[in-house]
Amino acid sequence: MGIEIERKFLVNNDDWKQRVTRSAQMSQGYLGNTGRASVRVRVAGEQAWINIKSANPGMTRMEFEYSVPAEEGREMLRLSQQEPLEKTRYWVQEGPHTWEVDVFAGANLGLVTAELELQSEQEAFETPSWLGREVTSEICYYNNQLARHPFSLWDQDKKAERDT
Repeated sequence: MGIEIERKFLVNNDDWKQRVTRSAQMSQGYLGNTGRASVRVRVAGEQAWINIKSANPGMTRMEFEYSVPAEEGREMLRLSQQEPLEKTRYWVQEGPHTWEVDVFAGANLGLVTAELELQSEQEAFETPSWLGREVTSEICYYNNQLARHPFSLWDQDKKAERDT
């Protein structure tokens, strides 16, 4: 069984940019949501994947991901329930860990998050100075929620919460 253990944070500043090792522009769309799991297609250049992830909040979730031909991935994006989510992902090396920093575009412009996959919920990691508040259990920051309720439509009070 595929298990993902991941922590998610907001990003405070641009200091992470000095440690980028690579980047990719991504489009991802959600093909279905059963309430127990979401089905997503992601396209990055000439690569594409279909992903099934359990819908429970928190850092440990079931996840299954499979490569598909890029052209088929682009076709699947057309079946998305909402407009595809657009972002650039940056891989940032901090100590022994590689962070994934997502800079959102389109309807989620202005939102920047950082994710770290871990081997266990107790695994220790360095907390970079550019890291902000942890939002691992805040469903509104999950990509499938951002596709349905984009950051640009959040009210000003909700947006202000991200900075506290």
